[in-house]
Amino acid sequence: MAKRSGQHSRRTAAQMHALAAVRQEIGSQDPAQGRVYLREFAEQFRDYDSVLSREELQQRIEAASTVLIGDYHALPACQRFAAELIESCARERRVVLGVEAVLARDQRILDAWWRREIAEAELRRRLRFDREWGYQWEPFYALLCTARDHAEGLYALDCMPREDLRRIRARDRHAAAKISEIRERHPEAAIFVLFGESHLAPQHLPRTTKELLPEESTLTVLQNVDALYWRAVAQHATAVSIGKDAVCVFNSSPLEKYESYRLCLDGWNAAADSIPDFAPAIYNLVFSLSRSLGFRLDSPRNGTQPKYLTDLLPEVVALDEYPHNPDSQLEEKSCAYLADANLFVIKEFQMAEAAEECSRFLYSACRGMVRLPVSAQPIEDALARFGSRLLCPESEVKDRTPTLGDSLYETYLAGKISLPALRRVFLSRLGTREKTLEILADLQYLARS
Repeated sequence: MAKRSGQHSRRTAAQMHALAAVRQEIGSQDPAQGRVYLREFAEQFRDYDSVLSREELQQRIEAASTVLIGDYHALPACQRFAAELIESCARERRVVLGVEAVLARDQRILDAWWRREIAEAELRRRLRFDREWGYQWEPFYALLCTARDHAEGLYALDCMPREDLRRIRARDRHAAAKISEIRERHPEAAIFVLFGESHLAPQHLPRTTKELLPEESTLTVLQNVDALYWRAVAQHATAVSIGKDAVCVFNSSPLEKYESYRLCLDGWNAAADSIPDFAPAIYNLVFSLSRSLGFRLDSPRNGTQPKYLTDLLPEVVALDEYPHNPDSQLEEKSCAYLADANLFVIKEFQMAEAAEECSRFLYSACRGMVRLPVSAQPIEDALARFGSRLLCPESEVKDRTPTLGDSLYETYLAGKISLPALRRVFLSRLGTREKTLEILADLQYLARS
């Protein structure tokens, strides 16, 4: 038991460091967090029955005639999951999609786009998407395109007022009525609904839908519920079962969820034409990684600590702000740390890749910002991957051979590598090629311990 507890602590410590700071900032900006309706959702989903394989999850979805998908609006991974689900299920049966993000009053505008009578820009403008919804357009539009390509219908489900939580249950009743209308129009199709996660507590939208469609076989598919994530991550679960009517899938960490929401809050509070400010998210990752490894932020000398780490923090810019063109680094990546300029360039904020680049920065800072020899690239790559797994433990190896960094992380989880040993690797002076190869050999030995 103690061994498992130690592994859980090592697996979650870095992310919990980072998460605490984000939650504190969100709590100061969003007073709605404690409302009864939102608490009802959180209280319903604190435990699960069993881990589901991909095949078992697919079977549960295929058995349902209506699938209610929980959406954390600020997290693009949620909309991408819905799009992937629509595309895969459409290969086997007829499907339709209903979305909360569009008001039912604007169904005719959605229909015009569906018939290809208007283009993307006009759709966005006429829906007043940025004013009425305010979350990222690109992942939502990709979902709409997937529905147009693979589904037989696309429907708007929501109604006003959106900002008044005292009226939120009326929106559930309105959405259930719209779902009932969809069933009349498409009696043979599977209905997929993407709606905000808090609406999917059993006593919210699922109950009102059941009252109107008692014969419907309805499955609630949640995404990345916090309380379930912290248990499931220790079991390497990608999906879990919550009774007979609900499941939860995991495609992002709580840290990624809340960082995405913080970016939305920053955007809403900024000027309309301002560029996203990714610096707080990057600095939070750097500080959390450093603290979890036992590095101080204010050490006056290099040796057992990086010297004045806070003074070395890199500049962070969005790709649109960067005057040069780092295409080679960003062709397949969402962000890049450019060590020569001590600069982060971000195309899109994706947690696992951002954490990896933060690890590259930390390694550079520990070495006194000295240029990395080519022969030492495998060391940096291993530490970068290790740091990414430390902050994003769910970003496991998929469809490729585990790297040295993955092996190092798994050995760390097993308690076979101490924090002082890891710090020594970060702080090691490379010097000659022979010294570099010696450090690489030591790293490989640690990973096999």
